[in-house]
Amino acid sequence: MHIAILGRQPALGMAELEQLYGSRAVRWFSDTTAIIDSPAFDFERLGGTQKAGRVVSELRGDWRQVSMKLVSAYAQAWADHEGKITLGISAYGFKTTPRDVQKTGIILKGKLKERGVSLRLIPNTDIALSSATSHHNKLGLSDNHVELIVVRGANGAAIIAESVGAQNITALAARDQGRPKRDAFVGMLPPKLARMMVNLAPVKAGRILDPFCGTGVLLQEAALLGYDVYGTDLVPKMVQFTQANLNWLTDTHHVTPNVTLDTGDAMTYQWQAPVNAVSCEAYLGQPFSAPPSPGKLTEVRGNCNHIISEFLRNIAPQLAPGTPLCVAVPAWRDSAGRFTHLPLVDSVGSLGFNRTTLRHVRDDQLLYYREDQVVARELLLLTKC
Repeated sequence: MHIAILGRQPALGMAELEQLYGSRAVRWFSDTTAIIDSPAFDFERLGGTQKAGRVVSELRGDWRQVSMKLVSAYAQAWADHEGKITLGISAYGFKTTPRDVQKTGIILKGKLKERGVSLRLIPNTDIALSSATSHHNKLGLSDNHVELIVVRGANGAAIIAESVGAQNITALAARDQGRPKRDAFVGMLPPKLARMMVNLAPVKAGRILDPFCGTGVLLQEAALLGYDVYGTDLVPKMVQFTQANLNWLTDTHHVTPNVTLDTGDAMTYQWQAPVNAVSCEAYLGQPFSAPPSPGKLTEVRGNCNHIISEFLRNIAPQLAPGTPLCVAVPAWRDSAGRFTHLPLVDSVGSLGFNRTTLRHVRDDQLLYYREDQVVARELLLLTKC
């Protein structure tokens, strides 16, 4: 059993886990963490989880009670440990201070010193180490680099877990900024979100289609997950950029995906079989730095709704029943935080698709945005009827 520390928008991370491992294998533990009970759990695959740990103890109590048990257990478990230990402690959901979390580590360090075991303690500037700190210190990647993740749930239950790693922000940044071809005008799909989107249209193997491939970020993540990739775009330059970026991926990451690329309008194009899953960021319309006027919003919303509806109507008869799709469509956020959605969101049945219903996440939570963004990405999880 593992516990996941979910990302900035926890519902998206939970949706990813549920799609990968099934609703019965996952559950919320707190507002920002999830339990996964599956032998197939693979932290490296995930985009929406910042850290994960293997659960080693379940107990109850406040920070003082839990930390005393932690010190007692690990002073005994590591009494004969060989080599220097690098240790970080992260607390989630507890009413405590960084100083108290640090004190727990200092007490454990002193007890181990008495047994001749050397320990380097990573200082806490917050009660939980940032994923960047965990990653850069390689915590969870060996027996000598350990992060103890201590989480308290809403019902007072607590879990102690040993980290299996933190999100590799160095690799994510390299894939985002190191690609030879980028185009800010068509938008910057973050690799982390692209990976989530591939996982949200789950298929064990086969070929992933992105009919709006842009510069190929989503296909890049699909290729790293072992899929064959198929991309089309209306603009020839974008197809060329995708090819260059996938060539770069092959050279730098030593993957050799089976790649198919072509220029084509998603509203009319006839794709080649097989297509085992579809994952894409559809047309989002023009960017806005402030909420648009009602008239402008009506215009942009109508254009986006037409293009995406025609795409779905075109691709539906080309897909086998049950084919999964994750399609990012625009939703516009006003100054009060309310969202305006596309009309098609409520009528996908007429276009040949069923909306996937998740057990642990509501449809209205499947929105990716930052606080300063007007145009959000709404993730539609669909299956072909």
